[in-house]
Amino acid sequence: MEEIQYYRPTKAIINLRAIQENIIQLKKHLQSDVQIIAVVKANGYGHGDIEVAHAALKAGATLLAVATPEEAIHVRSHMPNVDILVLGASPASFASYAAENNIALTVFSKEWVRQVALLQVTNKLKLHIKIDTGMGRIGATSIEELQHLYEAIKSIKHIEVEGVFTHFATADEEDTLHFDEQVRLLQAMLQAIPVKPRLVHVANTATALVKDKKLQFDAIRFGISMYGLAPSHYVAENLPFPLKPAMSLETELVHVKELKAGQSVGYGAEYTAEEDVFIGTLPIGYADGLLRKLTGQTVLIDGKRTPIIGRICMDQCMILLPKAYTVGEKVTLIGTQQNVTISLEEWANKLDTINYEIPCIITNRVPRIYTS
Repeated sequence: MEEIQYYRPTKAIINLRAIQENIIQLKKHLQSDVQIIAVVKANGYGHGDIEVAHAALKAGATLLAVATPEEAIHVRSHMPNVDILVLGASPASFASYAAENNIALTVFSKEWVRQVALLQVTNKLKLHIKIDTGMGRIGATSIEELQHLYEAIKSIKHIEVEGVFTHFATADEEDTLHFDEQVRLLQAMLQAIPVKPRLVHVANTATALVKDKKLQFDAIRFGISMYGLAPSHYVAENLPFPLKPAMSLETELVHVKELKAGQSVGYGAEYTAEEDVFIGTLPIGYADGLLRKLTGQTVLIDGKRTPIIGRICMDQCMILLPKAYTVGEKVTLIGTQQNVTISLEEWANKLDTINYEIPCIITNRVPRIYTS
């Protein structure tokens, strides 16, 4: 494969060893017979699905999970032998491709099963039944609905119920009222399935890390914390092992100039210097994921925090420099310089969102550079 040459200095650095360490530490926390499903949906939460998948499997994961048929196709095109599960809804028209390419699908509707039956799928199709115990997205919501769904599936040849799963809505919260209600409904619904499938997986990241180990069942789905991020403050404070963040974001100064008192920079002349200052220009903007609301967020240069000033442009932004640095000086937007760290959580707080969203908004225009 021809090596890609990157000319713009803006890049996301992905530490694959950090991802592997998070998996290795999780394995120590799990019961010995529990498998790890590595969730690489949304392009590996913005980290790169294929590279993360390879690293996760080497560290001990046994199955990959994605969200859409297209994500499954992409992973399968690079990894012909690994087991893949689509966690979201798939059209019945995808069933034939899935069966031919050993891609397991999520099922939650009798009507969907009937549509698949009309396709006369001849290869074995693996299905995971989704139970909605209180998340409210997709899944069978009652024992009766689950039993009818199971009967519909078993009436069709070449279909295997490989798994059953649910998703907990509040596993990352200290209050367990809703979580406990979901667990009670889950237990009742699992008992209603005539034959236990090979894989019962109900624990998401938060459940696996801070909840009852009895909920680990046959496998757990390792998502956000595989990338070194805690699902919530509550989980972060109760982690059984420290997490290692995998993503950092860096660039370089491409221009440095002195701004005289009274002069302005950027669209709308939003920033006006109150005294003579030095301004640096960075080749990163909102088209890269540095959203305009991040104006005022600090970056690191020479181990020092300094703010983004003025309006963030599509492709560039400006920072206030503590002195006149030379062009080419490294600037870290997310990560560590000289023991000073800017975390994805810091960006999330600035944007009034969750850390999940931050790596996902770093667009594909920013190359991912992998290290181990």
